Formats: sequence, structure tokens, C-alpha cells
Amino acid sequence: MKVLFWIGMAVLILGIASLVVPVPRSERESFKAGGVSVGFETRHEEKVPPLVSAAMILGGAGMMAAGKMKS
Repeated sequence: MKVLFWIGMAVLILGIASLVVPVPRSERESFKAGGVSVGFETRHEEKVPPLVSAAMILGGAGMMAAGKMKS
């Protein structure tokens, strides 16, 4: 099988996974006042927008089809 097919399969799997698996993100805020430093960290888990997931799924399927046609 061609490399294009396997790359397409990887993109397709990542597109499907991006629909259900949130991406963790953290931000660190701090400030200093004199000799004292105060800080805190916030964590967010955000999902990829559905339009991006759909583009990855369609792109992966297209690459898989193109890889199959060339063999």
C-alpha cells in the first residue's frame, strides 16, 4: 500500500478522535509586589471545533482513496 493511504488513515483516525477527546490547555498568571510573588495556574479542556474535525475526516478519507487509486 502507498504512503498516501497510511497518512490518510492517520489523519482520519485523528479526525475521529478529535470529536471526543478534549485538548488540555493551561495558563499561568503571576505578579510580583516587592519581595512577594503570587501566582496561580488555570487548566482548560477544550474540544476541537466540529468543522475542523469534519475537514480532517474528509481529508483523510480523500487521501486514502487517492492512495488506493494509485496502486
